[in-house]
Amino acid sequence: MKNRNLGRLAVPIGVIGIIIMMVVPLPTFLLDLLIAVNITAALLILLISMFVQRPLDFAVFPALLLVMTLFRLALNISATRLVLRDGDAGKVIHAFGSFVVGGNLVIGLVIFSILVIVQMIVVTKGAERVAEVGARFTLDAMPGKQMAIDADLNAGLIDEAEAKKRRADISAEADFYGAMDGGSKFVKGDAIAAIIITLINLIGGFAVGILQAGMAPVDAMNHYSLLSIGDGLVSQIPALLLSVATGLIVTRSATSGDMGQSVTTQLSQNKLAMRIGGGASLALCIIPGLPKLPFLLVGAGVLFMAQRVKEPVPEAVEAAAAEAVEMPPADSPEQLLGEMRIDPLELALAPDLVDLVDASSGDLLDRVRALRRKMAMELGVIMPPVRTRDDLDLPLSSYAIRISGVDAGAGQAPPGTVLAIGEGLQALPGRAGVEPVFGLNGKWVPAELHYQAELSGATVVDRASVIITHLAEIVRTNASRLLGREDVRALSEMVKRTHPVVVEELTPSLLSLGQIQKVLQALLDEGVPIRDLVRIFEALSLRAKLSMDHDSLVEAARGALGPAIAAQYTTAGRLTVITLDPMLEQGLLESLRPSDTGAFMAIDGMRAEAIVSEASRLAEAAEQQGLNPVLACSPQLRLPLMRLLRAGSRRLQVLSYSEISGSTAQIETIGVVNGAYAGAA
Repeated sequence: MKNRNLGRLAVPIGVIGIIIMMVVPLPTFLLDLLIAVNITAALLILLISMFVQRPLDFAVFPALLLVMTLFRLALNISATRLVLRDGDAGKVIHAFGSFVVGGNLVIGLVIFSILVIVQMIVVTKGAERVAEVGARFTLDAMPGKQMAIDADLNAGLIDEAEAKKRRADISAEADFYGAMDGGSKFVKGDAIAAIIITLINLIGGFAVGILQAGMAPVDAMNHYSLLSIGDGLVSQIPALLLSVATGLIVTRSATSGDMGQSVTTQLSQNKLAMRIGGGASLALCIIPGLPKLPFLLVGAGVLFMAQRVKEPVPEAVEAAAAEAVEMPPADSPEQLLGEMRIDPLELALAPDLVDLVDASSGDLLDRVRALRRKMAMELGVIMPPVRTRDDLDLPLSSYAIRISGVDAGAGQAPPGTVLAIGEGLQALPGRAGVEPVFGLNGKWVPAELHYQAELSGATVVDRASVIITHLAEIVRTNASRLLGREDVRALSEMVKRTHPVVVEELTPSLLSLGQIQKVLQALLDEGVPIRDLVRIFEALSLRAKLSMDHDSLVEAARGALGPAIAAQYTTAGRLTVITLDPMLEQGLLESLRPSDTGAFMAIDGMRAEAIVSEASRLAEAAEQQGLNPVLACSPQLRLPLMRLLRAGSRRLQVLSYSEISGSTAQIETIGVVNGAYAGAA
């Protein structure tokens, strides 16, 4: 804990100390110590930049670059103060100046100038340009990388945690290169400041030596030139190290190891190139006038290394070999089980429709992700990941939606077209098509005629919208098939986090997960959302104590959701209802018989056909008026009557009186089913 607090305070204290150094004079021994710290820190940063495997592993580098630049400028200011005030800047600066100048002022100035030129024009300028381009390309590539992550998430290749990690890496990468773009300006400014400070030291020292210290011009020039060049060198050497580190960081590409491993591996991966290079070096020995020994030693060394280097195995061959070693035999149980696995929900595309899942040209995968959220909010079911793949067996321009490997829907989506739905499309080119959900006739017209189709009064839908609408309808009608046992367990765990007593009372003491799954599937099969699981579980707990009959459990759950169920069919505060003739309803109640699969009505076929026909006629008449009717009956009769209508291929919803009574909507009766009873009489 103490080390952590020390680490948090070290940087703020250091920055404050740097600011103080610019104002408060330093003694020479402390300046020598700080100069040694500066050079060592710059060398350490350079080594770290070589050993990191990717730039983000050293994400603090831009901020560290700024701190080190300020530190170096503070040292320059302190050294300048000592040079001009005392004519002495410590032993380190004096030693650097004496070593480089070596008794010749011109040589010292030339060496210093070369170091400045190398740093500012070669290293710093190149690093600045690379950082600028890297920042621009990283920001431009962010949307594509984000969509690729979403595509992998929708396809089930990664989980939500991995997707969050990848998004954070992309954001951090963009921030890093943006910071490096600005950080490289610090290095460039530091190089310019070093030149100006050195000139100030030379001119100011010469003036101070002659005017204040009374030194001869030659002595003043020699003394202060040595100190000025020494000061410039002790600042330029760490500056050059940091410039090289900046260049190494921004020029690193994606490799699997550090810089040393990458250089060794990539430079030695071609024995032929090394042999040719060694032979060329030996061939230079025959040129008259050139020294033989250097080229002979270098050429022989390269040829020796070429013999020692092992030719790398191509990645494809290595991967195939690894796969052959790691993959079980084709007829092993593990391999067969993997191939036997069936995806719960699959979208198969013809080869010419693959562009829909391309992040650069289509947004189908983004819409699939949005659809999963929409279905969760609408039905209360977590839609399984949609496996999107191409299928060479499909006809061109077609797609298929499969549930557990079985086709549940199919349609057309020709490339380069949009679906225009409406009348008056004869003048537009294209081929006839049908909207897959509502069965509306339309025409697939070229995408460039989108606006012309809208001007003709048609509704224009793009290909991705057609597929997503079809997929949503398939999920709605087959939601019960998509609700698995694991999904029920996950939903129960979700309820348990907020209402633990409700779940603990229900399962496993009263009902198993399998029984709860059957109830939830029955609700979904009737179009009832299961979002309000707390209310459903409470109703099941009360009913399970009296009866374990499946139908009674379903009716208990529906009774708890009665107002919400009725609200689905309420329009403008009005609920349109079709009722049964009282005599007919009484007769149907008397005909109820229990069975292993639930209660059924023991009536003859003529009466059943008449009931379905009459209810269908009234419902169609109401729908033509823009109404959404339901059939109301007693609670005991609701489920058998619904099964009868389903057998007659009529999707008219059947609600019990108890479900309707909980609704606050105005009840409007538009018809009475009585023909069946009259026909039977």
